[in-house]
Amino acid sequence: MKETTVSVVKDFSPRPYGRTDSDGEFNGAAFRQRILIPALSDFEHVHVDLNGYNRYGRSFLDESFGGLIRENGYSLEELDQRLSYTHDLVKSIEAVIRDRLEAAERDRGR
Repeated sequence: MKETTVSVVKDFSPRPYGRTDSDGEFNGAAFRQRILIPALSDFEHVHVDLNGYNRYGRSFLDESFGGLIRENGYSLEELDQRLSYTHDLVKSIEAVIRDRLEAAERDRGR
């Protein structure tokens, strides 16, 4: 299986913030479009390393991860198989990502 690990702080920005370009250059939509989607296109499994930054905003996480379902047509089932993510110190960041993925999947069914 072809796998890759993406580090948000090393591969994108040491201080990611916001949802869209109006929030600044290093926003959730940009992370999704520039990093996550190409990685998911090129690899069977993508691991996102969130370490190195402890203040991820809900809007950044929602747009980055939930946007894969809302905007790019992935299903929660597919992402559960192909995407993983960790933050070693702040486990609540992982819980927010899971929540945003599940919310996007619920909204998609409406």
